[in-house]
Amino acid sequence: MFRITMLASNDLPKFIVNFSDIIAPLFGLTLIALLLSRIFDSKPSRKVFLLDFACYKPPAGQTWSKELVIERARQACTNLSEETLEFMEKLLEKSGLGPSTYLPDAFRRDPPNECLDEARKESEMVIFGAVDELLAKTEVKGEDIGIVIVSCGVLEVVPSLSAMIVNRYKLGDKAASYDLSGMGCSAGLAAVDLAKQLLQVHSTSSYALVVSTENITGNRYLGEDRSMVMINCYFRVGGAAILLSNKPSDRHAAKYQLIHSVRTNTAASDSSYNCVTRLEDSQGLSGVTTTKDLIQVAIRTVEANLTTLGHLVLPISEKIRLVTNYTARRFHGAKVKPYVPNFMKAIDHVITHVGAKHVLDGVERKLKLSKADMEASRMTLYRFGNTASSSVWYGLAYAEAKGRIKRGDRVWQISFGSGFKCTSLIMKAMRAVDREEKNPWSSEIDEFPVESPERGPEEH
Repeated sequence: MFRITMLASNDLPKFIVNFSDIIAPLFGLTLIALLLSRIFDSKPSRKVFLLDFACYKPPAGQTWSKELVIERARQACTNLSEETLEFMEKLLEKSGLGPSTYLPDAFRRDPPNECLDEARKESEMVIFGAVDELLAKTEVKGEDIGIVIVSCGVLEVVPSLSAMIVNRYKLGDKAASYDLSGMGCSAGLAAVDLAKQLLQVHSTSSYALVVSTENITGNRYLGEDRSMVMINCYFRVGGAAILLSNKPSDRHAAKYQLIHSVRTNTAASDSSYNCVTRLEDSQGLSGVTTTKDLIQVAIRTVEANLTTLGHLVLPISEKIRLVTNYTARRFHGAKVKPYVPNFMKAIDHVITHVGAKHVLDGVERKLKLSKADMEASRMTLYRFGNTASSSVWYGLAYAEAKGRIKRGDRVWQISFGSGFKCTSLIMKAMRAVDREEKNPWSSEIDEFPVESPERGPEEH
């Protein structure tokens, strides 16, 4: 199949492989592999639908400006130096957050009250607010829900947050409840993936309630370590509730059908495992810190996730380009740049975890996305800040409020966080979604998009 010519020289023999003779059979094998993969990957499985979702919008009384954040930090954290306060000010200026985001009531008190009871009150306010709205939208009763999954990275309470939901909404004694913690901003979509798998193996038709949130009250860092100060500048109050169903009869009522979910976990690597950590500083003050490896770890993890996702969603033309590029790089090394596939040939809307502005800048560059592609995520960061794993749902709510979701559209949500982990979710819109009253953007959507601040710092 391959033609190999050996040339004698003064040195060792050299082998020249005719490159064109390799490409042709590779293309043939690739096409055969793609066709076979479509045949064997098309095994029927129980369809899972997303009936609806709701994002919590705090009351106006919890609105904080950037100036108020610094002012209250100066008053409440008297041990903070002016240098640290100035650093926080610069982070806020370049963060991509707008002038009206939300922080807990406990931070407004003098002195601030950040006890466990206040932390629980925040979670109750966010979770019950989102779930109440979701159940009102779908008209599903608590006793009909068979699965409850709550993702909350840093708050641990007894009884658990999922038990709190079972108690309030009087779920049946056969309801299966799960709590995901310590998984960072990737946990929300991971919870949806878990719910999808459970619904696919359930012997009976059922509903799964997924709640994605984070708790701010008990997790403000009060020290001087700059790598830990960032959490105070970027994270804000928020949460989302999502209702899934495996009932075929819900097909026509559902907003979306879950098509693919891809999870990547690189925690086996020490650099991945340690790049985002909650620990105590030299003064015994706890906070979340990041290492210098974070950017490279994130890139490596997201690339691995995209490789798997590409196999599932990219058209054959893009897959052939990837194979061609890979083959060329094998023979010519650094002379050939890696080919970044155009995911927007298979996707209509992309909603990424917001992180901070420099995170969104990196995603835009890496995936070669347009400003229009990034609009929903950037506006979510601007209006609501980093609401952790629930931010992708605020982004989807933005696209819905703009009237951009049409029947048949494919939506790609992607999130990443500590561990290090990355999760992608692909959904197909079952119907067009018009502006709804129960949407956190509805009353102000005509004011967006807005110009966000210049690109923020990538090193801290």
